[in-house]
Amino acid sequence: MPTTPSKSRISLKSALFGAIVLLAVASGIYWQWGGDADAPKALTQTITKGNIEDTVSAVGTLQPVQAVDVGAQVSGQLQKVLVTYGDKVTQGQLLAEIDPTLQQSRVAADEAQLQSLQAQLESRRADLALARQRFDRQKGLLAENATSREEFDAAENTLKVATAQIAALEAQIKQAISTLEGNRANLEYTKIVAPIDGVVVDLVAKQGQTLNANQTAPLVLKIADLSQMTVWAQVSEADVQRLKVGMKAYFTTLGVNDKRRFGTLRQIIPTPQIVNNVVLYNCLFDTPNDDGALLPQMSAQVFFVVEGADDVPLVPMAALRRAKEPGKYTAQVVGEDDPRIVTIGASNRLVAEVKTGLSVGDEVLLNNIPVQGGSRGEVRRLTPQGNRPRM
Repeated sequence: MPTTPSKSRISLKSALFGAIVLLAVASGIYWQWGGDADAPKALTQTITKGNIEDTVSAVGTLQPVQAVDVGAQVSGQLQKVLVTYGDKVTQGQLLAEIDPTLQQSRVAADEAQLQSLQAQLESRRADLALARQRFDRQKGLLAENATSREEFDAAENTLKVATAQIAALEAQIKQAISTLEGNRANLEYTKIVAPIDGVVVDLVAKQGQTLNANQTAPLVLKIADLSQMTVWAQVSEADVQRLKVGMKAYFTTLGVNDKRRFGTLRQIIPTPQIVNNVVLYNCLFDTPNDDGALLPQMSAQVFFVVEGADDVPLVPMAALRRAKEPGKYTAQVVGEDDPRIVTIGASNRLVAEVKTGLSVGDEVLLNNIPVQGGSRGEVRRLTPQGNRPRM
């Protein structure tokens, strides 16, 4: 019979097998986690030319540059409304009419009163002429001692009274004319006309409604000139100090993100608005609306251009590190031992304009952006990003 292996020999074989398995597992772990197969590789990017701008962004609302609330200056029933929403109107065009009956009656009464006063004036002028003749005759007779002093004094007094009555009637006539002109103006106010060229953007009063203008002018409609719009942009207190009147601005509207409309910042309103504990300042700039696509209360994504440059060398901000010298940066060019000293111009969060230190075609390392995968020491190139499109 074959002999049975001893327990010591079996234990030795088991130990050797276990050691081999552990070595294989350790090698796999090394090659997977600590070997060259998963070493980080460096990212690079080539210096190219492009456009750059540093902007302050804000949310804005569109408003017409010129808008007028058209109200009624006289009381009465609104008989006719001749326009509706969206109608284009010209200055002086008839928009609505108020019942003119009351104003017409006042004008008629004033005209009759004026005619009566003018007739009285003619009568008083005749009396004045007669009083002057009597006074002149009494004056001549008194010089020849042919009349008494009492007769002369009576004639003189009659002349003065007639003269005073004429002056009083002339004053009454002036007052009557003034009242008549006022009531004629009120009669004209029953016809509501457009004060400017524009578009009817709101109708407040309805046909048949009674308007009371004794205390405040009731609003009838609103006209806006939509050929020129104002963007009211709300800028936070952290960014408003970067803005200056005269700087370029542009915006896009919802649904038309690919079309920029430009303007120039003309006013920063110093009175803030506080929304949810955020301090905002209204910054205004105008823009033409030749195509009529912009309407009141539209939302706008606004950008104020702090600085910018076109067709200049651009370097990624990730490739720059601050140098010891103020205002200077360093960048590591691939294939060179020492970093270069770089000065930049306009910049944003992604790229910066190269003033000195780098040239188009230089390949720079992007600092602190490792990518897993590949062999150790591999260099991966990135295409330029962050440039704005040429407009």
